[in-house]
Amino acid sequence: MDIISKIKEGLGHFSPAEEKVARLILAELNFAASASISELAEKAQVSHASITRLARSLGCTNVRDLKFQLTQSAAIGERFTNPEPIEKEKISHVYTSIQEILTLNAGLIDEAVVEQASEVICATRHCLIFGVGGGSSLMAQECQNRLFRLDVLSNAHSDPMMMRMVAATVNKGDVVICLSLSGVSPDVKAAALIAKEYGAEIIAICPVSDLADIADHHLVIKTQESDYIFKPSAARYAMMAAVDILSSEVAIRNQKRSREKLRRLKTQLDQHRDKNSNMPPADKRFPLGD
Repeated sequence: MDIISKIKEGLGHFSPAEEKVARLILAELNFAASASISELAEKAQVSHASITRLARSLGCTNVRDLKFQLTQSAAIGERFTNPEPIEKEKISHVYTSIQEILTLNAGLIDEAVVEQASEVICATRHCLIFGVGGGSSLMAQECQNRLFRLDVLSNAHSDPMMMRMVAATVNKGDVVICLSLSGVSPDVKAAALIAKEYGAEIIAICPVSDLADIADHHLVIKTQESDYIFKPSAARYAMMAAVDILSSEVAIRNQKRSREKLRRLKTQLDQHRDKNSNMPPADKRFPLGD
């Protein structure tokens, strides 16, 4: 359990002096993380010993350990610990943040890199797609959704152990697409390195990072987060755009096979919908795949 959670859970169970320090820490986290023990004791109006006892009550080795953990929590940002209520943003701000992230990323991806990456995808026997976490795991599934319809045999994986296992089974010439909104994804990087050892070509969609450094082809994205913590991150739209850029190039490069697979999909989906819809043909130009 992180130190802030420990402090909150302990409120009401500390001694009166420890309670004062605990509440001061929660109210002024940045101060508590940077202040000396004397400054902390003076502001909380307690003795040095009270701070030492609080550190032990929280399971810390000593006050220095407590301060270290507070510094880590402070680095996350007060926007997550500030008890002040946050005003609700307007609906339009959701669209604005999406527009801003797409504008930030427009033009970042090198067209030559996209062409090279799509070439190896079209030539591969098998394409693996790795992504973990709330955003990248969904985008991994979306990437598979884009590629299978273009006659590219592909499988998406988000389980860290499964990624390592399938990475160990690749053959030379197979392709692994690695997705990470942060670029700091130890599980994805580890699996990518395994696949690379066995001869796979690595494509990374991520910011400039260690993961990008091991890739043979890097489709660069940038992220930016606002202080409004209750809105889902718009960064995933940058990754989705990169996936669409890559899959569109694959479709163009693989036109004959892509067109036939898309025709079959359209035929089967229309037949399925015709049984459950009375709409005239002119109104049936639905998105391919819903």
